[in-house]
Amino acid sequence: MQSIVPERVVFVRRHIAAVTLGNALEFYDFLTFSFFAIQIGHAFFPSDSAYGSLMGSLATFGAGFAMRPLGAIVIGRYADRVGRKPAMLLSFVLIGASIFGMALIPSYAAIGLAAPVLAVMSRMLQGFSLGGEIGSNTSYLLEAAPPAERGAVVAWQGASQMIAILVGSLVGVLLSTLLPPDLLDTYGWRIAFALGGLAVPFGFWLRTSLPETLHTPEIGTPATPPGLPAMTLARRYWRIMALGVTVLGMGSIASYIQMYAVTYAQDTLHLSERVGFLAETANAAIGIPAMLLGGWLSDRVGRRPLNNGANLLLLISIYPLFACVVQTPSAAALITVMTVFGFMSNIAFTSVCTALGESLPKVIRCSCFGLVYSVAIAACGGSTQFVVTWLIHVTGSAMAPAYYLVAATTVAQIAMMLIPESAPCRTERLAMAAAAA
Repeated sequence: MQSIVPERVVFVRRHIAAVTLGNALEFYDFLTFSFFAIQIGHAFFPSDSAYGSLMGSLATFGAGFAMRPLGAIVIGRYADRVGRKPAMLLSFVLIGASIFGMALIPSYAAIGLAAPVLAVMSRMLQGFSLGGEIGSNTSYLLEAAPPAERGAVVAWQGASQMIAILVGSLVGVLLSTLLPPDLLDTYGWRIAFALGGLAVPFGFWLRTSLPETLHTPEIGTPATPPGLPAMTLARRYWRIMALGVTVLGMGSIASYIQMYAVTYAQDTLHLSERVGFLAETANAAIGIPAMLLGGWLSDRVGRRPLNNGANLLLLISIYPLFACVVQTPSAAALITVMTVFGFMSNIAFTSVCTALGESLPKVIRCSCFGLVYSVAIAACGGSTQFVVTWLIHVTGSAMAPAYYLVAATTVAQIAMMLIPESAPCRTERLAMAAAAA
């Protein structure tokens, strides 16, 4: 026994690090677009009004989300049939192509209509690759972890997203500090994409060393009936998938409203882009320990208590937090509010993802989890910044994002209450209580 335990620990730590860093690079590429939405709008969607240019950029941002469900199905089925490792390598090659594309596409002034067309195509490739990445990545982490530590290990999937946001926002702070607004608008945002592209070969190399988890035995997850077609099996789990789409979709609204901070600071609060990047940096920085703490807690107290309690606290705090920053639109207020939001909205994310992964059989986990996640993000996350910008425009109220977020968080609360418990610490206890009764 002593010879097996150290090997298991080394396997988890070393290879989880490779998965986490690779996932962070993918999300850096995908999310950097959000940080520079105004500058990208000027480059590819020139308009007589700042509103029109921004809306063109945000519509392109949303185009990437439309491709994520297709990527989840195509690359997810490949992962379920062939393996998690080859699927993650394929996703990485595609994201590398798209990130260099965004950095190098000439502006509308240089090549005319071809510029926005190429930008949309590059964004769609980003979405396709990330749609396949999320299912393979989450499944790998869950399968590599000991059953009692799944929440803590899967937490690195969400934490890697926050690392990407943190690095992206720090790059934004650096560029907005070193470059005057006109140079940031002309080529500064391209530097941010190019920096991500330079890291792609390193991330690909990290993943080539990963062992495969597709055929490793599992404890405490649904058994797979032999010979059952994947589609038939997936239909048996429609309820958990529908609840997952609802919870993750509403949660993505919260996430993308927070990532809207850079644009919100400039366009609505009339603060500098540097203040927006600092607020986004604080939000991402606190999100990393929040997700890791949430995963660790969910392994000990259960998924349901953590999910329901954390989401309820977020719900009752949304309005006063937004009112604070709208009434006193300062750098200190925005950074403080974004820090509080970053902690409260992220602590339950890991627990939700782990519960969904544990509730799905292994042979459909990548494709079904990826599809649930991608549909949720495509339907809600991809449209959030577009909808929020429109709501602020038509209502004239800086509080519009708060109303939208309150509605989404209320729906998420109802769905969370319906997701069954899956944490071993709670299911074993419940099984023992039922047997005793």
